[in-house]
Amino acid sequence: MSTGPHATSQAGGSPDTGLMNAHPCLTYRDIGAAIEWLHAAFAIPGHALTPEGGVPDAPVNHGLLRVGDGTILVESERPDELHGTHAGNGWVYVTVTDADVHYQRAKAAGAHVHGEPHDFGQGHRGYSVDDLEGNLWTFGTAKP
Repeated sequence: MSTGPHATSQAGGSPDTGLMNAHPCLTYRDIGAAIEWLHAAFAIPGHALTPEGGVPDAPVNHGLLRVGDGTILVESERPDELHGTHAGNGWVYVTVTDADVHYQRAKAAGAHVHGEPHDFGQGHRGYSVDDLEGNLWTFGTAKP
C-alpha cells in the first residue's frame, strides 16, 4: 500500500478525503430519448429513475446508465438547480473490446462520428463521437 499525499486505500477510496468512486454525470433535455438513443447507438443499457416525488405525471429528471461495473448518471437540464445550462458539454471515455465493431453500430444509428477508428498509443484503437446533445464520447481499447 502506498503512502503520501496521494495514497489511496486498497478499496480505491482516499482515507484522508473520504472519496470512494467517481460517477460521471451528463445532462440532457429529454432523459427518456437520451437513454433510448445511447442504447441504440452505443449498446449502453440504462433506465430512467422514478419521477420527482413519485408523482406519475411529474417530469423524469434522473436516469442511470450501466457500463461494465461503472455507472453514468444522466440528469435533465435544470439550470436553476445545476448552476447553469450544461447540456452537451461533457466527455466520457469508455473501454470497448473492438472499436471497429462499436463504431459501425454508432454510425448505423446516425451518430455524428469524428472520423474513422484509428490506432493510438501502444497498440490501442478507438474513435470519438457526439451523442444527440453534443456530449463527446470516446470509445477505445486502452484501459486507463
